[in-house]
Amino acid sequence: MRSSLYNVALAKSTILPSGPRTTTTTGATVDRMTDEGGFRSALVVVHTGTVTDGTHTVEVQDSPNGSDWTAVANEFLQGAEPALTASNDERVHEIGYTGHQRYLRVVVTASGSPSTGGIYGATILLGWPRKMPPSRA
Repeated sequence: MRSSLYNVALAKSTILPSGPRTTTTTGATVDRMTDEGGFRSALVVVHTGTVTDGTHTVEVQDSPNGSDWTAVANEFLQGAEPALTASNDERVHEIGYTGHQRYLRVVVTASGSPSTGGIYGATILLGWPRKMPPSRA
């Protein structure tokens, strides 16, 4: 079997691309224990379309139980959580997660009273499962 990221990673959407968004968006929960034993690594990928106004601040949150959420401390992040604006739209932003909590999600807070907002989505790429390759439904 040929090796590729397909053998060691699984993509899970937390915020589906939609828009334009003008209010705070709370992403769906992603469980790192998916697929018989869990994933040891995670990468948050924020894909941004056009942002016309406002500031849309990305925050990675984690939880031990899927109910009690906190912002991930900077010591457990690789790269910076971006504030999406018209000056950094139309690109991909990546944030590594090195923490140990089971559940992850992305929350994007809109500020500046955007009237037309921005188009964006977020995917959590889970990597290095305890059982390889990961199962796909």
